[in-house]
Amino acid sequence: MKRYIFLFVFLVAAMTVNAQKQFRIWQNGESTRLTIADNPTIVYSADSGEPALVIGDATFPISTIDSICVVHQVLIQYSDTSAVISIPAAVAADITVERNKGHVTVTNTNVANEIEFVLSGSSTDGSFTYVGSYKTAVILNGVSLTSQQGAAIDIQCGKRIGLMLMPGTTNSFEDSALGEQKACFYCKGHMEVEGSGTLNVTGNLTHAIKVKEYLQFKKSTGIINIVKSAGDAIHVGQYYQQNGGTINITSTTLNDGIQVEFLTLDDDVTLDPDKEFNGQAIIKGGTIKAEITHQDQKGIKADSDITISGGTFDITASGNGSRGIQTDGNMVIGAEDNSTSITVVAAGAQCTDPEHEDDPHRCMGIKVDGNLTVNAGTTIVRNTGKKSRGIKVGGIYKKNGGTVTANITN
Repeated sequence: MKRYIFLFVFLVAAMTVNAQKQFRIWQNGESTRLTIADNPTIVYSADSGEPALVIGDATFPISTIDSICVVHQVLIQYSDTSAVISIPAAVAADITVERNKGHVTVTNTNVANEIEFVLSGSSTDGSFTYVGSYKTAVILNGVSLTSQQGAAIDIQCGKRIGLMLMPGTTNSFEDSALGEQKACFYCKGHMEVEGSGTLNVTGNLTHAIKVKEYLQFKKSTGIINIVKSAGDAIHVGQYYQQNGGTINITSTTLNDGIQVEFLTLDDDVTLDPDKEFNGQAIIKGGTIKAEITHQDQKGIKADSDITISGGTFDITASGNGSRGIQTDGNMVIGAEDNSTSITVVAAGAQCTDPEHEDDPHRCMGIKVDGNLTVNAGTTIVRNTGKKSRGIKVGGIYKKNGGTVTANITN
C-alpha cells in the first residue's frame, strides 16, 4: 500500500514539475536538485530487484527517498542600481516585492511550497531582504551587492534557510558602515550552506556573517572569505557545524573569528531547552584559517563544548591576550578518525587593554575551561609570544591517542 501511495503522490508532483521544470529529491537529509525538460521521462523500475525511480540518467532507489518537492524559483537579476525580478505564475499571488534602486525586499506568504530565490548580477547600491515564515533557499549565482543603507543580505525567517554557492561563481557582499544592521550577511533562522562557489563578505559596521540559530557548512561548501569584519567574522547562536569548505578569516577582523553563543529565551538569561548542541562548535571536516591580531580576541570561541573530529586548522593569535581556540566547556579532538590536523601559534603577549588591567591575561594557543580529551589527529601549538602559553586546561587532560606537541598547563 505504501508503494502505491508513494507513486500516486509522485505522479501528482511530476505533473506540476512538468510545468515548473525543477524539483528536489531528499535522501538522508541531503537533496539532489534536478532540472528536467518540458516532457520528462520518469520511469518506475524494479529490474535490478529493488524498486527505483529512473529520471533521465539518474536512478533513485525508492527505499532511500525521504520526500520529493517541487521547486519554484524567483529570479532576481541586479544591474548597477536596479534589479529585474521574475516570479513564476504559480506563486505570484504569494510574493510581494518592494524595490528602491537596487534594494529588493521580498515578502513570501506561501507556506505550502518551497520557493527559491536566485540572485545574480551586480549592484553598487543594492541589497536583498527576505521576509517569510516557511523554509526557503537562496541561490547565489554570481552576485555582487554593496549596500549604502544597511545589510547586504537580511533574511528575516526563523526556519531552515538553504544557501547555495553555485559552482564556478564568485559572490561578494559589503554592507554600509552606517545603519542598524546586525551583520553584512544576516539570517534569523538556521542556515545550511552548500555548493562549491566562493563567498566574499565585508562587514563594515559589525559582524560579517551572523546567524541567530545554527550554521552548518556542508561537505560540498567551497570557499568563504571574510574580507573584513568590524565585529566577529562569523557569529552564531545555538551551534556551529562544519563538515567541509574553507573558511578564511583575515587580520582585518576586529573581534573573534568564529564565535558560538548560547541561544537563550526571551529573558536573555535562561538557555532554550529545545535547542540541541546549544553553544557548541562541531567540526568534522574542511579548513579554518584565521589571523587574530587584536587584543583579547579568539580564533574560535564557544560558550559550550568544542568537538573536532576532522579538518585542518591554521590559526595564528598575535594579539595581546588573544587565544587561538577557547571553550567555556569541554573539548574533544579526533573523536572519529585520524584526519584532524591542528596548528595554532600563540604569538602575542599579555593583554594591556585598560579594560582588563586587573586581569592581564596571557595569549594562549588553546584554552579549555573544562576537560580536554585527545583521541586522534595531530595537534601542534607553539607559544612564541612573551609570557604566552600553549594549552591551558581548567579540568582534566586525557590523551587516548594522536600526537600532541605543546606546552600543557592546568
